[in-house]
Amino acid sequence: MITFDRKYPVLIMKILHTSDWHLGKRLDDFQRFEEQKAVMNEICEIADREQVDAVLVAGDLFDTFNPPTDAVDLLYKTLKKLTNNGKRPVIAIAGNHDSPDRIEAPDPLARECGIIFAGYPGTVVPAFELETGLKILRSEEGFIEIGLPESPVPLRVLLTPYANAVRLKAFLGDENNEAEMRNLLQQKWGESAAKYCDEKGVNILLSHLFVVQEGNEIPEEPEDEKPVLHVGGVQAVYTKNIPEQVQFTALGHLHRMHPPGQNAWYCGSPLSYSFAEAGQKKYVLVADIEPGQEAKVTPVELKSGKKLLRFRAEGVEAAMEWLQQNQDCLVELTLATDNFLTATERKQLNAIHDGIVALIPEVKNSGISETFSRKNIDPGKSMDALFREYFQFAKGQEPNDEIMELFTEILAKEE
Repeated sequence: MITFDRKYPVLIMKILHTSDWHLGKRLDDFQRFEEQKAVMNEICEIADREQVDAVLVAGDLFDTFNPPTDAVDLLYKTLKKLTNNGKRPVIAIAGNHDSPDRIEAPDPLARECGIIFAGYPGTVVPAFELETGLKILRSEEGFIEIGLPESPVPLRVLLTPYANAVRLKAFLGDENNEAEMRNLLQQKWGESAAKYCDEKGVNILLSHLFVVQEGNEIPEEPEDEKPVLHVGGVQAVYTKNIPEQVQFTALGHLHRMHPPGQNAWYCGSPLSYSFAEAGQKKYVLVADIEPGQEAKVTPVELKSGKKLLRFRAEGVEAAMEWLQQNQDCLVELTLATDNFLTATERKQLNAIHDGIVALIPEVKNSGISETFSRKNIDPGKSMDALFREYFQFAKGQEPNDEIMELFTEILAKEE
C-alpha cells in the first residue's frame, strides 16, 4: 500500500523482490513440488502482510524450458494471487532456465489480471488499463512506466531478462563485435533512464544477469547455477554500469541473498536447490522506496521447505544416531567406514531416514588411493580433467580419444 511517512510528508512505495523459483525442479530423485507450493503461498502471505505495491520476479520462474503441467499451474495461480485482484502489478521476466516464448505466451490474458511478462530484452509491453486503476503509462523496448491505483507517482522499470549474445545484440543494436556488451547495456539503460527516470517517480532496474562490483571476488554458487561470467560470451556487468537514476536493482540468477553493491540486490532462491546451498537461509526482499532517494531494503526470511544438510559420520552407528535426530530434512551423508557398506546396512540407514539424497562412502580399507576420495577432489577442475585423472589411476594409462568422446556424450545427456 502506498504510504506517507507520518514524520515527514514524503511518499514511500513498497516493492517485493523475489526470483529463481525453479518451479518443477527436483533434487535428484526427490520431488520438491509440495515444498514449492508451500513457499509460493508464504510469499503471497508476505506480500499481503507487508501491503506491498508491486512484486518483481527476477527470472528462472521454471527449472526447464518445458516444465511439467503442475509447475505451470502453480506459477499462474501464484502470480494471480500476488496481484491482489488486479490492484498490484506483478512483473516477471525470463531467466536462463526459462523459454522466453513460453514466458510471454499467456501475456494477453495475464495483463487482464495485472501480470506483466517480459521474455526478451527487447520486449515491448502493450498499453493497458484495468478497472482497478492499474495501467501502463509509457512503454518501449526494455522499459515500462506503470501507474498504480491511488498513487500520485509512477513506477518506472528498466527490464532486461536473460539473453544470449544474439538476443542482446538485437536489443542493443550492436554493430561492433568487439564492443563490450556491458558498455552497450550501460548506454541503453542510461538512455532510457535519462529519458524517463526523474525524481518524480520510483525508478527500478529488473534483470537476470550476473552483476558484480568491479574488482570484487567472484562469489561461489551451486554447480547448476554457476555465475554467468559471460552473458552469451560477454563479460560480466558491473554495478557501475547501472544508471545513477536507478534507486533499486532487483537481480535474479544467484541463489544466495546478497547485495553486489550500489543498491543492487540478489534476493536468492526461495528454497535450497543443491547441497552447495546447505545451511543457507532463504529470503524475499521488501524495498521501501521514496522518489529521489535510495531504497531501504529489508530481507524477510522464508520458513517453508526442508533444510538441506551435509553430514560426515565416522561409522554406521554414528550415522544412524545423527539421522534419527535430524528427520525433517534432505541429507547428503558422507560415511567413513573400515570396509564397504553391506546391503543390510544401507537398508537400515534408509529405514531410519527417508530423505537421504546422497550417500558418499569413504572406505578406509578399500585399497583405493585417497587421491580420489571426495574430500580431495579439486572442485575447480572440469569433469573431463577429473575423469582423465581417475582413468589414469584405475587403468594406468590415459584414456584415448574414443573413450573421451563417449564420456562427453554421456555427460551431455546427463546435463
